[in-house]
Amino acid sequence: MRNLIVACAAAGSVAVLSGCAASGGLSKADKRFQRGEYETAIELYKADVAKGKEIAMANYKIGEAYRLSNRVEQAESYYKAALDGGVKNADAGFNYGLALKANGKFEEAAAQFQQYATNGTNRTLVARAEREAQNAQASTQLTAMRTNNEVTPLDQINTPSAEFSATIKPDTKELIFASGRDGKKYPGNGEGFNDLYAIKFDDAQKMTGGTVQSYEAVAMNPGAAAAPATPGSPTATPAKDSGKPLFNKANTHEASATYSPDGKMMIFARSNDGSKKGFLSVDLYASYFRGGTWTEPELVKGVNNSKADDFSPVLSPDGQTLYFASSRPGGQGGNDLYKATMGANNRFSAPENLGDQINTPGNENFPAVAPDGTLYFSSDGHPGLGKLDLFRVEKNGKVTNLGAPINSNGDDFAPYLTANDMGVFASNRAGGKGSDDLYMFRKKPLKLVTFYAEGKVVGVNGKTGTSAPLANETVDVLNSAGQKVQSVQTGADGSFKVKLDSSATYALVADRTGYFTARQGVSTVGRTPAQDQLPNEMNDISIPVNLTLTEIVKNKAIVVENIFYDYNKWDIRPDAAAELDKMVQTLVDNPEISIELSSHTDARGKDAFNQTLSQKRAQSAVDYIISKGIAKTRITAKGYGETKPVIKTAKTEEEHQKNRRTEFKVTKINAPAGTTN
Repeated sequence: MRNLIVACAAAGSVAVLSGCAASGGLSKADKRFQRGEYETAIELYKADVAKGKEIAMANYKIGEAYRLSNRVEQAESYYKAALDGGVKNADAGFNYGLALKANGKFEEAAAQFQQYATNGTNRTLVARAEREAQNAQASTQLTAMRTNNEVTPLDQINTPSAEFSATIKPDTKELIFASGRDGKKYPGNGEGFNDLYAIKFDDAQKMTGGTVQSYEAVAMNPGAAAAPATPGSPTATPAKDSGKPLFNKANTHEASATYSPDGKMMIFARSNDGSKKGFLSVDLYASYFRGGTWTEPELVKGVNNSKADDFSPVLSPDGQTLYFASSRPGGQGGNDLYKATMGANNRFSAPENLGDQINTPGNENFPAVAPDGTLYFSSDGHPGLGKLDLFRVEKNGKVTNLGAPINSNGDDFAPYLTANDMGVFASNRAGGKGSDDLYMFRKKPLKLVTFYAEGKVVGVNGKTGTSAPLANETVDVLNSAGQKVQSVQTGADGSFKVKLDSSATYALVADRTGYFTARQGVSTVGRTPAQDQLPNEMNDISIPVNLTLTEIVKNKAIVVENIFYDYNKWDIRPDAAAELDKMVQTLVDNPEISIELSSHTDARGKDAFNQTLSQKRAQSAVDYIISKGIAKTRITAKGYGETKPVIKTAKTEEEHQKNRRTEFKVTKINAPAGTTN
């Protein structure tokens, strides 16, 4: 955002430019610098560097000229050269940090700001440096945040010159914006003076088609009969048909038009021509549509401050509150946001600062109000992605960065909300046509995800081990509290599919008399892909589930995997506890069975020792299971030592490990409750 006078992004610009009369002894570069003619000053200072003339200070002044014309990202190398050259300036280190931040070098910026906070001599900047260091550290996290928005350049409007500050005139639905595309160049940054322009889109929803016209031509030929003007300026008189421009003046900037709900009152920002002060200060002006024409713009009474720039006005949707930015004294620092309300006398009240939750020692500019009343604004004082970012004020007062792709490491500013989730903003990000360009943004329709558990129920013959799909088997879906929330029947091939909620945890259970209950946990928590990874508006995601019902055979040993003990010990380790918890669940799911839990050792060691150790290990496992609520009458412990090896001639460690095992077998099958044997 290079259009400093109307945009007023650079903190301290008024202080630097005020009192611009050139004093004796100043170089040509210094004189240009003091008059705010930064573009010419930069070239003159570069010539001084080439000649070896006061190199450190000349480099610093180049950096300052870029910063004060809001091109601080281009100042980085000059600030560094100045500091390396030993420049004597109390603010150099802080301003170097700003340049690093503007270029997205957040870790380097944080270190630079922290160094200035420790060693700097400008007390005001020392306090700000501490906050900037925190912001830069927070910005490293923001770079990874990407929101569900899409951004499209309005290329039928954009030119190599600046385009920014868009709004829609409510009665005619024209898009009004500022641009420096025509006229004399402003010496502060080498770009054109800003004027107001208008376009009537052929497709307003997509913002396509139409022809850009000077706002002057549109305003003076409204194409509609006069209507009662909005109250607010009883002394205003219609402009005389003098042939002179009414809104777009030569050698001044005009930008940031805003309208009353009926379109009959217009407030905008205009600079003076610099003939008296030596620089272009900015004030708010109002014009009213009366008698078929617009009145001569006049200063908005009671709102402007003679010692400051007042700019980027916006009216609330009901037209009763005027928000704007100002560099006036008494704020938090830099530019602050203010508001004034329409009083009973149809004049605005004294402006009120929006407070330190919104305003910072940096710059807050370009407020905007969505149709639902939500306040948006631009700032470089809150954690962001580089220079100015767009922010939203939440209902609880918290300020939220809108994130990429709306924000970038360039200036992203001047939002206008056409709906609660779409609108227009300006940016000088890479890839544009040049300077500031207008972009449309909208929240993409949220892509939806439906989760399913999908799989088969298979039955296994307990004696032969053969398996086959089970048709017409009931699968129960239990929630995290163990309550059944739905059931589904398997098809002829044993398959099933059941819908699940997102961010939920389930257990799928199949149960058949004479078989071990089959259970599998399923969770959809954290499984929803990112929006940019979803191919369709509606997306089905299946989670595979396989439920195996194994026939219960009495006295058939079943190995319990992954039950390990420390050497010569029988304590239940955490990894063994996790496996024994599965055994607990098996006993809960199959209340009709009683089991023997056995422990086996390998053949190494003495027989008696192995027998005692295996019995203690088996008993420890049983005690653990009983501690989880299983009746002790349903489970017994048995240590077999080395008497029942799986591999009788074990030689390798792997073979010995197979012999060191824990098993269980069903010793009794009780009749289900309510039945008889």
